Amino acid sequence: MPTYAALLRAVNLGSRNKVSMAALRELVEELGGVDVTTYVQSGNVVFRSPERSAAKVERGLEKRISADFGLDVKVLVRTGRELAKIVAGNPFDEAPDDVHVAFLGEKPSAARVRELDPEFGLPDEFHVAGREVYARYPKGYGRTKINNAWFEKQLGVAATTRNWRTVTKLAELAG
Repeated sequence: MPTYAALLRAVNLGSRNKVSMAALRELVEELGGVDVTTYVQSGNVVFRSPERSAAKVERGLEKRISADFGLDVKVLVRTGRELAKIVAGNPFDEAPDDVHVAFLGEKPSAARVRELDPEFGLPDEFHVAGREVYARYPKGYGRTKINNAWFEKQLGVAATTRNWRTVTKLAELAG
């Protein structure tokens, strides 16, 4: 059975889009997930599933979250292998504590990626790699202009961002 990490976009931000991690684990188990583990309160769940299609896992979770919790939440799914490649592909090895990864709902068009201004937001920097954007924030994520909303707007795709500690922990759990 493949192992998946599902990342829910924009949940548990203040009083907005509240999702209990216990309820999320139960929902994933009801959908056939086994060895279900959540990580922190930001909507990360790792599990094994008999479903072979990550896209079907995403759609199934989105439908059930809508039905069960009444929330329209985008879910982005990566396999354990994909997470391992993401960790290995970090272009900012010298400063992992400053690194975040924006997980994209789909690969953005090459034209949109080319249109990104690499100087915008300096000293913060970013690198687009397929369905991920690695970003380094030396002054912290809370002060950046190149945040999740900016990537969504510039690339025209849904995104959810996690810090490097969370990315590596999810890869470990899914490994």
